[in-house]
Amino acid sequence: MSQVKMETIWQHHKVLPYILNDLKQKIETITPVLGIYLYGSRAKTPYKNWTILNGKDWDIMVICAFPIVNTHIWTTYLNYHIDLKVITQNKCDFFKHHQQTMIELYPNNMLEIQYKKQYDGHKF
Repeated sequence: MSQVKMETIWQHHKVLPYILNDLKQKIETITPVLGIYLYGSRAKTPYKNWTILNGKDWDIMVICAFPIVNTHIWTTYLNYHIDLKVITQNKCDFFKHHQQTMIELYPNNMLEIQYKKQYDGHKF
């Protein structure tokens, strides 16, 4: 697990671009990324209330052709506290069966869609 930078850990506008861009690129040097999901406390909490999750980590699951262990090396250099699983689609399907809430971040950014529908003031 990486060191925790408490003042930025809940700031999605700083953390999500790292997760969706830099981390995805690092993983794709080894295997194609098929999907990225957010789960745990953030996935269960409405987007507008994320500021109350100060001190909570990011639970991220990346779906690839084969699992990768020791993923903590990708989360340490920016000091973000990320629980990262890089697993196969079969293991993800099993995990989804036992997990109440998961939000897809890639390839379809369901978080962005939810945000636009709920908080932009636009009616869709």
